Amino acid sequence: MNSFKIIQGGMGLGISDWRLARAVSLRKQLGVVSGTALDLIFVRRLQLGDPGGHMRRGLAAFPDADIAQRIVGRYYVPEGKAEGQPFAGKPLVGHEPSRMLQELLIVANFVEVFLAKEGHDGPVGINFLHKIQAPLLPSLYGAMLAGVDVVIVGAGIPLQVPTIIDSLARGEAAEFDLHVQNAESGQSHKLAFDPGDIFGNQCKVLPQPQFFPIVASATLATVMVKKCKGKVDGLIIEGPTAGGHNAPPRGKGGLSAEGEPVYGPRDEVNLEVIRALGLPFWLAGSYGSPEEVAKACASGAEGVQVGTIFAFCEESGLREDLKRDVIKSCQEGKTHIKTDPVASPTGFPFKVISIPDTLSEEAPYAERPRMCDLGYLREAYELPDGSVGWRCRAEDPEAYVKNGGKIEDSIGKKCLCNGLMANIGLGQVRKNAYEEPPLVTCGDDLSGIKRVSKPGELIYTSSDVIDFLLPGN
Repeated sequence: MNSFKIIQGGMGLGISDWRLARAVSLRKQLGVVSGTALDLIFVRRLQLGDPGGHMRRGLAAFPDADIAQRIVGRYYVPEGKAEGQPFAGKPLVGHEPSRMLQELLIVANFVEVFLAKEGHDGPVGINFLHKIQAPLLPSLYGAMLAGVDVVIVGAGIPLQVPTIIDSLARGEAAEFDLHVQNAESGQSHKLAFDPGDIFGNQCKVLPQPQFFPIVASATLATVMVKKCKGKVDGLIIEGPTAGGHNAPPRGKGGLSAEGEPVYGPRDEVNLEVIRALGLPFWLAGSYGSPEEVAKACASGAEGVQVGTIFAFCEESGLREDLKRDVIKSCQEGKTHIKTDPVASPTGFPFKVISIPDTLSEEAPYAERPRMCDLGYLREAYELPDGSVGWRCRAEDPEAYVKNGGKIEDSIGKKCLCNGLMANIGLGQVRKNAYEEPPLVTCGDDLSGIKRVSKPGELIYTSSDVIDFLLPGN
């Protein structure tokens, strides 16, 4: 039985880093690291000189010292890169990753989970986005190699993940269906990963983590429970007020006067159906208060998943200036959050909070050159010869159209990859000292931030959050 009431949301990129997950886990709640773009975050931390030596400490625990040393030799800059110098690149993740890239994905996920679990026995999870398919298999293996306790997957229908977990736990090869735009009927494209290709006959049987899909409807929850060939251990039921990506509305309400998607009765989850499935479940989306936690538990839930209030705490990976700006705005009642229907290249609605000098504002968005050089939200499409190409709706529109995209699909798109890296102080430096602007996301309900932070103070800890959500715990 799971004993935790709080699942700390797996916020990417790097907001839910190992420090935050470890701090929450030490309190015996489920601390969660974001698995999104960990390979990129890892190599940029190394290029900054690995402050505190944490990445190298994780590397020292990796079971293959040769792999660890190759990565150190390629990316580690002992004194840190010079200020104003761009970060060195890494290979984009695609459908046929090189051995070097597979090793990097394994190691980065291993290190993040290892550090989150270091020195205690509390539960640690990792959160992946189903929409980001290409890096999933080696990333998941790396997390399992470090003994991750729970795998959480959202932003899609992750029916194949339980069987993938089963195969990887046995040290066997795994496959994953790649969603490819314009694929001919009957044409199948697969992602494949075999631990034996990396570790030879040294592959070990690994502990099998629990699997919690994030779902936004009773229908999807039922599909996950009844059609998965492997085991589903619990459900996270997420509503449209949660931060980051949201499920599109199921009704035909169109857009509000403010240009936001309109959610209605069809988007309310039938908890009677959820309870009848017989699995433990946690509710997510505006549950960041003790009253909402109590309400969730009274409805039959084990507890809640909470992201926003943790995103601005001391241990989160968010830049300190952005934390202070949002906490101050919350205390003054001046925050503005929008569910943007077009910002994300995925096509899913995406929440942004208005902060000066970020991509949520018109001027920084207009000033930024349209490009895609990180590629995590690229979509795969089928070329005339049946092979796979990649394009991104946030790239230069001419390039997108040249690659077979529709110009209307590129309008208003924002580069989440670079913006979210800037959120954690790892934004790229470009020509003429141009630095990537951040793009901050959070949920609709910021009231908990005002309640947990003390008047006149712009800082609070993850323990403050847990004490607030679970008084007397």
